[in-house]
Amino acid sequence: MVAKTMLPNGAAAKVAASPAVVGMPVVVAKMPLKFGDKLDATKVEILRLPANAVPEGSFSTVAQVLAQDGGGPPVALTPIAAREPLLPSKLSGPGARASVAAEIAEGFRAYTIKVSDVTGVGGHALPGDRVDVVLMRDLTPQGPVRSFVSEVVLQDVRVLGVDLNADLSANKPATPSTATLEVSVPDAQKLSVAVNLGQLSLALRKTGSTELALTAPMRAGAFVSGGAVGAPRAVSGPRRSVAPEGPRLIVIVANETKGGSRAPRARKPAAPPAPPAAPQADSNAGSIASATHPA
Repeated sequence: MVAKTMLPNGAAAKVAASPAVVGMPVVVAKMPLKFGDKLDATKVEILRLPANAVPEGSFSTVAQVLAQDGGGPPVALTPIAAREPLLPSKLSGPGARASVAAEIAEGFRAYTIKVSDVTGVGGHALPGDRVDVVLMRDLTPQGPVRSFVSEVVLQDVRVLGVDLNADLSANKPATPSTATLEVSVPDAQKLSVAVNLGQLSLALRKTGSTELALTAPMRAGAFVSGGAVGAPRAVSGPRRSVAPEGPRLIVIVANETKGGSRAPRARKPAAPPAPPAAPQADSNAGSIASATHPA
């Protein structure tokens, strides 16, 4: 017993001799954070991680997190799990509100259009979804007969925000009044023109869908038999003249010449009314007269 107590334990000596693992300090979330949460010292902590496990751009002190760019406490732009390292891309800059500007991809812009509960896909288009933008124009706003045409302006566009909601983890549809889209500079120019030409609406795309459909302008005449309602329709066949009503009907039939032109009609002096005479051939005019009264 004395020997066991006094002599050092071999296993304990080996453990004590093992060098302690020294990692690099990394600021992580102390608790789960959701979009828009303001950070303070009670919501973050420092963990030591191996050098090969430290994310690029991570913070090493709490002071760096709480005073980004010399501004106020930042807020979370995306949901952050507990013990997850904090990165600049997941936090806003100075101020106390989430910024859509931090979510815009390089080379793109945020452009907002006006929508309604119908044109905004019933509120089911949420931040992070992708949509197509469709334009509907009224070509005859002042005419008695209306003519509409629709065409796809943009395809596969990412939604940055709906109204003031830019939370990528949002899952509750709401009645929208505006939609902010992530577009290129030329596409922003297209939208600025299209918004003044007619009504813009959104078509929600399936998650992960990237195909671009080949489209052509769709006109109202495609849905109405024979063209637009009330529009004049061409009558097929040769045009026929209607003789005026009267006691006597005069019909003159002209034979076509070999070249396709009509021979001139012969005029005869007026004569007293008489019973219709038998048709006579006239070799000079190339016509048959059914009456002697001129046309």
